[in-house]
Amino acid sequence: MDADELALIIREVRAEIGHEDMEVHIAEVIFNRERDELLIVAPDRSDKSIIIGKGGWVVGRLREKLGIGSVHVESEIDLLMRRERVKFALERLDELKGSFRKLSLLEKPLRKRLEYPVGLEFLTEESNESSDVIEEPGAAVALSGGTDSSFSLIASFNLGLKPVAFTADPGTIVLPGHVRRAVDELTASLGVRHEYISMDFSEIQMNALEGKFHPCGRCSSLIEEAIMEKIKNEGIDTVIFGDLLSTGYGSLQVTDDILRVNLPALFAASKQELKSAVSSYGVRAPSGFGCPLLGEVHRRYHHMRRYSIQRILRETRAGVLEPGEALELIWSICGSRRTN
Repeated sequence: MDADELALIIREVRAEIGHEDMEVHIAEVIFNRERDELLIVAPDRSDKSIIIGKGGWVVGRLREKLGIGSVHVESEIDLLMRRERVKFALERLDELKGSFRKLSLLEKPLRKRLEYPVGLEFLTEESNESSDVIEEPGAAVALSGGTDSSFSLIASFNLGLKPVAFTADPGTIVLPGHVRRAVDELTASLGVRHEYISMDFSEIQMNALEGKFHPCGRCSSLIEEAIMEKIKNEGIDTVIFGDLLSTGYGSLQVTDDILRVNLPALFAASKQELKSAVSSYGVRAPSGFGCPLLGEVHRRYHHMRRYSIQRILRETRAGVLEPGEALELIWSICGSRRTN
């Protein structure tokens, strides 16, 4: 099926479900038989929105009409940006791989991402495990239990980086029981060594609950310090974080002879791609935004919500979050007002 034929079918679908008749522009159509997956590349984001339809109804009906497993829609503009970010990451990797030999394990998958910049499932498949021999543990993964860090652990394991996972434990107000269980289940299923790092979080918790500051920045800094101290004591020279924003050159950083790899950012990943990639491991994205402490701060101090919303908007501007995903997260923050 070529782009013109598919455009006509999409217009038919829009008419069937009562959407306005609009011109449908498609730059490229790619069908992956192995995955039973259709990729539709639209010229720009406005064209992408027409193909997806309100609430995803058009693309959902299209999948049913064509009888295929899944349909993904991307804009050519977004794919160009993603490729450029991966190019910058490869340049940075080339600068550092002489000092950190294990970076060679990331070069081939990065080039694969450059060639076909849609979907990250290939990073969470066991067949990607490298035959290269590296010392064990090859890298530490900061595992919070969320989608981003879970992806980082799964990908680093399957790429042959021989990871060990560390989870900062400030208490149940930040690390609730269901997240802790998810961490335990994932590390057990992979068979990787995992440790919790106990932290004194009482001062940040008290001040946040008194409305003195938004807790996320201080919490992240404290957790990062604890992880870095731990890996220094373990003699590990590489740490992997689930950061999504520091793409390109910023995805690989060296401080005090320790290599920091922001793995999702290295591959210019979107949140949607990460969720899809880890779904086969039973990893599920949280329904709301942030931890129980942040939820309580939002409930008590409405003005604090703006800082959380700013973070969501920052990820949306970077293309990490789709506008619809961002809207759901913002509503989860603002919706807490109903419990006041």
